[in-house]
Order: sequence, then C-alpha cells, then structure tokens
Amino acid sequence: MNLRPQRRREEPDLNLTPLIDIVFLLLIFFMVSTSFQRDTQIPLQLPEADSEALETQSTVVEVGIDAQGRYFVNRNALVNDQRSTVRRAIEKAAGDSESPQIIISADRTTPHEAVVRAMDAARHAGYSRITLATRRPAGEGNE
Repeated sequence: MNLRPQRRREEPDLNLTPLIDIVFLLLIFFMVSTSFQRDTQIPLQLPEADSEALETQSTVVEVGIDAQGRYFVNRNALVNDQRSTVRRAIEKAAGDSESPQIIISADRTTPHEAVVRAMDAARHAGYSRITLATRRPAGEGNE
C-alpha cells in the first residue's frame, strides 16, 4: 500500500520563442548573403560595362552567341546562322507575347556581324526591346 501522497507531474514548459528567433535570424542571414547569378550552359565571356542592371520583364528571350558565332535561343542550339532561322526561333520562344525582352548574350570575341544579325532578326520579328548582356568590371562587387 502506498501511503505517500501522489505528486502530480507537471508537463515541462518548452518556450519556442528563442528557437523561432534563431530561425528567423538564419533566414535573414542567408537571404542577405546569397548572390543571385544567372549561369548559362554556354561558356561566354561577356564584355564589361559600367551601367546599372536592368529589371527583366515577364517574357524574356535569351539569344546566346558563342565565340564561334553559333546561335542559341533560350539555350537551344540553332541549326544554322541564317537571319530567317534566328528570327523564327525568337518568334517561337516569344510565343504569344507582343513585346518580350530580347537579351543578346554574346561572347566578347564573337564577330560583330553575328551580334548585328541577331539584333536584325529580332527587329524583323517586330520586337524593339533588345538588350545586350554585359558584366561589371572586376573589382566592382558582383562578378
């Protein structure tokens, strides 16, 4: 027979506030320290420019031109480098968008003719929002 009075065990009180604070601090730290860089599968060395970065639109068509003058539209290689082929590929990538942003990323050793051909193809497709991709000079932060 148990003659001792029964003690009620109290549930331990867990205060989760410090844990939530730590999680939020870690979240803020990772958001601030993360750099957002768009890498492509095409090895390009972009030319340098001192201008500010532009905001991208909802519909973006990326035209890549490597050092040999080969064209890539949204990372898909084109069969030839004719202006009509580049124009059709840009129109297909733009879909139903009336005013997509065309970003031309050309290697800095790409022949000038290839860049002009891509710009001309975009203009013949009826698109006027054409941007040339560059990178910031070394020593100016985000590289």
